[in-house]
Amino acid sequence: MNSVVNHLIGLLKLERISDTQFIGLSQDIGFPKLFGGQVVGQGLSAATQTVEGRFPHSLHCYFLRPGDSAHPIKYDVEVVRDGGSFSLRRVLASQFGKTILSMTVSFQVKEEGLDHQDAMPNVPGPESFKSELSLYREHANEIPEKVRDLFISDRPIEYRIVENQNPFRPRPGIAKRHMWIRSVAPLPDDPLIHQSMLAYTTDYGFIETALMPHGISIGNPRLKIASLDHAIWFHRPFRLDEWLLYVADSPSASAARGFARGQIFNRKGQLVASTAQEGLLRFADNPKK
Repeated sequence: MNSVVNHLIGLLKLERISDTQFIGLSQDIGFPKLFGGQVVGQGLSAATQTVEGRFPHSLHCYFLRPGDSAHPIKYDVEVVRDGGSFSLRRVLASQFGKTILSMTVSFQVKEEGLDHQDAMPNVPGPESFKSELSLYREHANEIPEKVRDLFISDRPIEYRIVENQNPFRPRPGIAKRHMWIRSVAPLPDDPLIHQSMLAYTTDYGFIETALMPHGISIGNPRLKIASLDHAIWFHRPFRLDEWLLYVADSPSASAARGFARGQIFNRKGQLVASTAQEGLLRFADNPKK
């Protein structure tokens, strides 16, 4: 198995220290702050390991403090309720005795019921586009040297963005993007691995959709960007080692916050998950200066 994929699987597995307590290692991706998707994926993994015979269908979380990528994270899971069909878990992720993330995860037994969905957008397949990583490597000379290795290093998830352009010189456009996503190597037949890795993946580049109407680069030195909350709804089974289309749009940005929502389809056109996020978009000065 690919080494970066194997590392991510291990990162999301966690060390169990009691029935409801877990320790997760931190991933240093070149920034002192933790990647929010890592904490979401690990929190989901912790909650899922306290439930049997039920599968997560939704999670909602708030990022309360920035995490430190040089130190492990403690996950405390509270068993809120186990009903006839649904179970609810509350997860607190902490470092140095302070909570960095609060999450609730709802689980459900397998059931049959009404079935409908939005249609999948008609966009070219992933074969038509270069990977985001290859674009970063093509424009490596435009990346600040102190973070260049971060942007051009191997990664466990491949992203192919339909609205391809120079990521460091974006042009103003509509607040919508289409990303083909897939793990760079086959994954085990364990739904928890696929769900935790998708949770990890959905935080990447999501709130950046709110920057698209303004033609502002994620690398703008005046920009402070951070996830404030994150939600995922799992609708249907999926595999992350097969191409998924992540469709994101941003209907609003105001008060130094941007809002984004997403839909994730498999190549058969099935809607497998939905997402939503609000993030901080704050500038050191007026970005139009």
